[in-house]
Amino acid sequence: MHIETVPLIALVFLFCAICQLAAWRVRMPPILFLLLTGMLFGPVLGVVRPKEFLGELFNPFVSLSVAIILFEGSLNLKIKEIRGLQKVVRDMVSIGMVVTWIITTLATRFLLDISWEVATLFGAIMVVTGPTVVAPILRTVRPVSSIANILKWESIVIDPIGASLAVLVFEFIIVGGGQEAMGHTLTTFAQLLIVGSAIGMIAGYLFGLCLRYHVIPEYLHNVSALGLVFASFALADTFQPESGLVTVTVFGILLANMKGVDLKHILAFKETLSILLISLLFIVLAARIDFAEVLQLGWKALVICLVIQIVARPLCIFVATLGSTLSQAEKVFMAWIAPRGIVAAAISSLFALKLENYGHQDAVILVPLTFTVIIFTVLLQSLTAVPVANLLKVTLPAADGFLIIGSNRLSRAIAKMLLELNIKVIIADNSKEQIAKAEAENIPSYRGNPLSEQAEYNLELVGLGNLLALSAHESENIAATLHYRQEFGKKNIYSILSTSQKDSKNSISTNRRWAQLRGKILFNEKVSYQILTQMIGRGATLKLISLNKKFDPNDFYTTHGEDAVPLFGIDQNNQVHCFSAQGSLQINEGWQIIYLGY
Repeated sequence: MHIETVPLIALVFLFCAICQLAAWRVRMPPILFLLLTGMLFGPVLGVVRPKEFLGELFNPFVSLSVAIILFEGSLNLKIKEIRGLQKVVRDMVSIGMVVTWIITTLATRFLLDISWEVATLFGAIMVVTGPTVVAPILRTVRPVSSIANILKWESIVIDPIGASLAVLVFEFIIVGGGQEAMGHTLTTFAQLLIVGSAIGMIAGYLFGLCLRYHVIPEYLHNVSALGLVFASFALADTFQPESGLVTVTVFGILLANMKGVDLKHILAFKETLSILLISLLFIVLAARIDFAEVLQLGWKALVICLVIQIVARPLCIFVATLGSTLSQAEKVFMAWIAPRGIVAAAISSLFALKLENYGHQDAVILVPLTFTVIIFTVLLQSLTAVPVANLLKVTLPAADGFLIIGSNRLSRAIAKMLLELNIKVIIADNSKEQIAKAEAENIPSYRGNPLSEQAEYNLELVGLGNLLALSAHESENIAATLHYRQEFGKKNIYSILSTSQKDSKNSISTNRRWAQLRGKILFNEKVSYQILTQMIGRGATLKLISLNKKFDPNDFYTTHGEDAVPLFGIDQNNQVHCFSAQGSLQINEGWQIIYLGY
């Protein structure tokens, strides 16, 4: 089936969106849908033929895309996240990597009866996991922070290390082995690390200074970051081939850990870009799979996959976690999660062609064998990650709790009621006097500015998925809704009005103007912080009622008084839903209502 280039590109982008949406809807990693879509429209139907419409641009496109993905991932690598677990990460990407390399090499050599050179190179390629495959699984599973942080660090750091290892093995092979080859390989390794790290550190530090001192206007942060990532990647590869991945990873880690550098806009842009590129790459690379070559490998390829999954990976985790504080369940889950992805596919394609040119004819198996492992690990772990995590009880609690901004009579009353319903709540306030009142009432609280860098390190948001901006000051509420929008999502951000707009002729236009800043208006336009606190001062309290029929506002006000204010609805699953001016809740029989009344 032949489709013109422009419609084909549009079709691929549409596939990306549909796969991501389908994965979100059924709460499964999108990789599974992307991989199956690529195989369906590639080798099965013949609609997507990447080499035909990308031609010589295919390899550069893959390389630069991987660079962006690694850079975006490394921007999320905060040193504070792995304090106490640095040794585990270090050992996973060093000792554990060597264990994986050796076991995979031996299995490939003896099962497929290929040369030691090709088997060793394949073993080197298989040490990488990568954020393209690990991040979507973690996003779906939501494991505890120790697991998530370790796997995230490993997946990003191991990519440039694994790619470098593959380069070194290749250099050793083409030089012909022996002492001379070993010297050449060590020299190449040193050059690769020095060039890649130096350019990455220089680029990251200079760009960080530009951001810290506002040398670059905010609207140019994203395009400047993208341009510098491309430039540093290309410069490193020019001086030392294959050092670009080291450069962008060092660049991102250094930038992420510089003090006084605001990366929110860049992170949001890069995350969106990475999701798009991951989707494109998986569809495009899966479309290049030759099923005939994969099937030709037979059952031995499946055995290699099993060795990697149930021998190499568990041993890697065992040696890397010796003496750590990780629980047995956490270790078992980490031993199960190690899908191979884009970097493995890219470097296997590159070195297979080069080795064939040097006369190693058995190198032809590198690509189909690599894709067999990718398909096996992605399908297996995408389908089983959630049930395995649930079985081992290593997932985070549901993110249905509330972060409340402002410690006042209203917010404390709401917090106490939600806590009685076993809903997680944290009140944050910069006022020592006000937060002391919350502490005196045994309400979990954070003393300090919830928008500060200190809060980023110390305010624990696990289990929280909603923001209630209930401060008496409008500016504090708006600042909080903007600051936490990326963390909680726009639909879960609520802010109370400081004054009522029921008598304002311009209330509708005012709401529209401020909606983007304050989030959803809490409760309704006719109430405000001022009105609710006055009601509490006159003796109003929060009350909880159960409904034996569908919620009817007229019946509610007739029964509980015209001054009563419905605040929250709690469904049969104990999920809390906020009343807001932006939409009415569909409340049915069996729900409960929290309202403020006399």
